[in-house]
Amino acid sequence: MTTKELRRIKIKHRVRKHISGTAECPRLTVFRSNKQIYAQMIDDLKGTTLASVSSLGITDKITKKEVASKVGELIAEKSKAIGVQTVVFDRNGYLYHGRVKELAEAARKGGLKF
Repeated sequence: MTTKELRRIKIKHRVRKHISGTAECPRLTVFRSNKQIYAQMIDDLKGTTLASVSSLGITDKITKKEVASKVGELIAEKSKAIGVQTVVFDRNGYLYHGRVKELAEAARKGGLKF
């Protein structure tokens, strides 16, 4: 692993000590690879994923930030469908900048509170 990856994992563990999700207020976690972005709503008490969305199905010719924004909108729609309005945001060790920020802001516009 590179030092950049180790830094992210160290931050991830430090943040995860303090946050966890429940069925009423699940944890919205983000994973960002070089090409794709993924979002999951997780109930940590049961250890289950309530909803998940990824950018794998989006084939439009748009920028990565716009793709992240679409994923944020989709996760907000799925959360409404399962009756969740508030979440705990887990940036997963990534900086709150760029694609992670776009996803979070789009989810907020979609109606999620965090």
